[in-house]
Amino acid sequence: MDPSSLLLTVIAALGPAGLPAQAGGELVEFHVAPDGRDSWSGRLAEPSEDGSDGPFATPGRALRAVREARAAGARPVGVVLADGIYELAEPLVFTHQEGGRDLELCWKAAEDARPILSGGRRITGWEVGEDGRWRVVLPEVREGTWDFTQLWVNDQRRFRPRLPREGWYTVEAALEPSEAAAGQGHDRFVYSAGDIDPTWDDLATIEVMALHIWSASRMRIGAIDPESHAVSFTGPTRTLQRWGAFLPGYRYRLENVRAALGEPGDWYLDHERGELIYVPLPGETPESTVVVAPRLDEVVRLEGDVAGRRFVENLRFQGLTFAHAGWTCPPQGQSFPQAEVHLGGAIEAVGARGVTFEGCAIRHVGRYALAFGAGCRKVTVGSCELVDLGAGGVKIGTGGGAASWTIGVVDPADPESAVQGVTLRGTRIAHGGRLHPAAVGVWIGHASHCHVLHCDIGDLYYSGVSVGWTWGYAEPSRAHHNEVAYNRIHDIGQGLLSDMAGVYTLGVSPGTRVHHNLIRDVEAHDYGGWGLYTDEGSTGIEMTHNVVWRTKTGGFHQHYGRDNRIAHNILADSRLHQVQRTRAEPHRSFTFEHNIVYWTNDSPLLASNWEGDGFALDRNVYWNPAHPVRFPGGLDLEAWREQRGQDLHSLVADPLFVDPAADDWRLREGSPALELGFEAWDPAKAGPRGPALRAADLPPVPSDW
Repeated sequence: MDPSSLLLTVIAALGPAGLPAQAGGELVEFHVAPDGRDSWSGRLAEPSEDGSDGPFATPGRALRAVREARAAGARPVGVVLADGIYELAEPLVFTHQEGGRDLELCWKAAEDARPILSGGRRITGWEVGEDGRWRVVLPEVREGTWDFTQLWVNDQRRFRPRLPREGWYTVEAALEPSEAAAGQGHDRFVYSAGDIDPTWDDLATIEVMALHIWSASRMRIGAIDPESHAVSFTGPTRTLQRWGAFLPGYRYRLENVRAALGEPGDWYLDHERGELIYVPLPGETPESTVVVAPRLDEVVRLEGDVAGRRFVENLRFQGLTFAHAGWTCPPQGQSFPQAEVHLGGAIEAVGARGVTFEGCAIRHVGRYALAFGAGCRKVTVGSCELVDLGAGGVKIGTGGGAASWTIGVVDPADPESAVQGVTLRGTRIAHGGRLHPAAVGVWIGHASHCHVLHCDIGDLYYSGVSVGWTWGYAEPSRAHHNEVAYNRIHDIGQGLLSDMAGVYTLGVSPGTRVHHNLIRDVEAHDYGGWGLYTDEGSTGIEMTHNVVWRTKTGGFHQHYGRDNRIAHNILADSRLHQVQRTRAEPHRSFTFEHNIVYWTNDSPLLASNWEGDGFALDRNVYWNPAHPVRFPGGLDLEAWREQRGQDLHSLVADPLFVDPAADDWRLREGSPALELGFEAWDPAKAGPRGPALRAADLPPVPSDW
């Protein structure tokens, strides 16, 4: 009898070692290994001596086996993957049929193994030309069934040829939208002579990467007028406002330009011929080099049915690596107003309940790493690493309504569709925005009671953590009671975009707390670059016990909002000013108390608009060892108290940091801040706890921005 026909028989007779049988069916465990066969039962970790049985060869077969076992009345408890790379033909799709329901189902790595579930394919069959370049013809590319915009060589991202090789071109002049784009967005501009060559034969596959203010658009060339130097695109941006326009001086560059191919590490995909060309780095040979291109945009999808109340439940993924997920620019180009949240994830979930990712890695992807949409609850991402990301790290929640870019639809009339209770803990999110620089590390939209704890978030070009997705006070928000605490957030912005922060909030968000975070090195291209930023109606938010240093435009900024509390923070060494307020409002915008503000340059303490009395400052310590401390209007502390009634108990005094030159912001004994009631804490408690993260053995992740 064929081993596959024995599957349901052995389910009833065998149980995994160490797992006792329970009422309601036998407990079963399946195994997957590169040397397995999908015709085997999957009940053995290794092939039997006679070759008649053994593990499955593919995760997809194991997924079907779980479903078959459930249908037969058994109770699967695990799928164990041996070391190796598993190239997926299609995403692994989990439904309510594969969830644990009555007990947890764990997909895990075998002991001491690091299996990789790959959405890509290894490229082989290279021919080396006289010019030293490697070439291979991919029939699927020529036939139009495969396209990719990413390539990884020896576990490191490589980039397509671009112009200019360094820096950016700038828009010469703006143009009104074409008739086709009228009322939608912008779809053309004037370029400087020589920046774009209208005789290039690959114009249709060149992508124009354009930076606006806090967003970026990736456009496809539709037409070029050589006489007027006008370039028109196949589609418009998402807005007519200046933050989605192509204004004079705005930066752009060209990607995937065959004429620029030549630098070691460059690669180019000739769609017409189906030819992939790679310029090797010194020492690389086809025999010793692993080249991978993505085939799938998603690696895993958790597909619950919220309306039908059939959830994907009690799943655990442990010790697995998910890699090589793609993204290609759509025919009309791609543009989004903020945070690139229209993009999906390499792993997406709708209607997932009680799902855990523990000790996993997600790397080498073209969009976000993880996206948790409608109906997701009690989801945990713990001790994971999300690195080398085309967009950002994690999306939690939706943008509201039935917009096509949301992950599932949240129905206000159906409380079960709400997103809540998603927790990120001890996770590293790094090297993001490699394709989409306006993405964020962690985005929490319409979601509540979510937590970002003890994470390390860095090397991004827009905000580290963004909470909320409404503007102003009128629209009700489902973003509330979220927590961002004990994280290290660093190397944000890096001078590429503007109007970002280490932690950025939007809209009414009662019960939201941002506390005990270390935030450093936030650098904007133009304006912005804050540590803590309450934007556009942020309301009911507490930001306390954070240490923020080396920002461009301030440790804290409130655009406008209501009843926010900013307390027990250290805000140090911002470059242009220290604390900023933009809009005067008739209500109490925020309370700023028990903070330490320290800086050594001659920038102002309080910048922008401090009119009115819609704020309360008190019991703060301000100190600049090199320059006098002045308040708006050039006032000293006494005059500020007398004329404005603020900071009645505050001090201008040395807070006595241990060593500010070495970024040691602990307070020495006798600090006047402590005497005023400042609550100190140990900065060493921020960031991941426990074992070292595995990303240390990943080669450096390059960026070409």
